[in-house]
This record gives sequence, structure tokens and C-alpha cells, in this order.
Amino acid sequence: MNAPLVSVVMPAYNAQAYIRSAVLSVLSQTYTSWELVIVDDCSTDGTAALIDSLSAADERIRVIHASTNAGVAAARNAAIAAARGSHIAFLDSDDGWHESKLERQMQHMEDTGARVCYAPYDRVGDDGRLLSRVRPPAHVSYAQMLRSNYIGNLTGIYDRSLGDAAFRKVGHEDYVFWLEMVRRAGGASCVPGDQALAYYLVRDGSVSADKWRAARWQWRIYRDVAQLGWLSSSQHMCHYAWQAVMKRVV
Repeated sequence: MNAPLVSVVMPAYNAQAYIRSAVLSVLSQTYTSWELVIVDDCSTDGTAALIDSLSAADERIRVIHASTNAGVAAARNAAIAAARGSHIAFLDSDDGWHESKLERQMQHMEDTGARVCYAPYDRVGDDGRLLSRVRPPAHVSYAQMLRSNYIGNLTGIYDRSLGDAAFRKVGHEDYVFWLEMVRRAGGASCVPGDQALAYYLVRDGSVSADKWRAARWQWRIYRDVAQLGWLSSSQHMCHYAWQAVMKRVV
């Protein structure tokens, strides 16, 4: 029996400086049944030419050139729409995977029957220094996900039997996406062990580094997306703040 095809979604915008490394981390996977769908969101640097050359070298890499710059959510949605795999995984153009990432996750999903899977990952600085290792719980429910986003987008995989959800153009769009997928699946499962299977680049001045903006986004998710009451939203914000601190402790 052929191994299930995993479609890897990668949005790219002015990523010439680091996208090659991200793509190479996919090419190095011990699990070889994958396709990489890169959506170039109208980059103004050399990203388009670079990814076209990478695609020409490996037929598993497919490139979509967006006609207008529409942002990361639209780029991911375009890649999902074009994906041919039975499973979808995500990797941004400045992050990377360790070589056993897909193999371990696909095996775990087969062993457990999980339809949403995630894994530990490292947060690293521009200089390659380890900032922290994120060790999520073994299983998460929708209720737990409301307290904190335990699924790092660069580690998440879902089985398309759940149906495809769209990324919304909101703050924390990856969190909103995984909230919906966990709700559909009834829960999600983490690859066992403390070994990090991916690394997330924390760049100075990045959107994710703005803690106050992130907190405002989180509040709007509780109120507008999850439609929680004011008291419940406040309680969940306390959990969110605590988990945000713990994610940054090595």
C-alpha cells in the first residue's frame, strides 16, 4: 500500500533570505510521500525566481504565483485549495523541520487514529540560539485549546477527512484555524517524547513578538470567534497569559 500523500503548505513573501533552508528541511524528510505547495504572495525580492528554480529541481515542489498581494491567510488558503494530499501540514518560509518530523507524525496518526496531530518544537533566535522548547500536552480537547494554542502551526497536521477549513484574515489566524480543526476532530494528539521536531524562528520586531497586540487579538477571538461571554473570556485570558509565559521558559 502506498504511503498517504502529505501536502505541505508554505506561504512566501519576500523570503529570499531564508526560504531555501525551509524547503531543504522538507526535502530532507525521511517520509518521502509529500508535495510542497508554495504560494508566492507577490514578492518584490528574488523569492519568485528562487522557488521556481527549486521547483524545477524536484517535481514534488509546486509553485503558485498569486496575482495580488493578499496576505498569509489567503496564501495558505490558495495552497490548501491546490493540495492533492490526504493530509495537510504547514511550514512557514522562515521556519524548519527536523528530518523525522513527517515520518513520526504520520506513524503516530496511524497508530492512534488521531486526525489532528502536533509535536514539540524549539523557538530559536536569529543567531540560532535556543530560546525555549515548547512541550505541549499529550492530548488536547477543544476546551483546552480555548485556554491556549497548544498546536504550533509548523507542527500541525490534519486528515482531510475532517474537511478543509479556511484561514481567516484575523490576528492569530493559525490559532483560529486549529481551534476549528480540533472542534471537528473532537481532540488532537501529540507525538510522544520531548524531542523537538521543528524549529520556529523568533525575529526581532516580528508580529508575534508584540505581546500587547497578541493579547488584544486573543480577546477578540474569545468574544467574536468563540462567542464566549465577558466572564468566560476573562477567565480564558488568564489561562492564555499564563501559558504564554510558560512557552518561553526553557
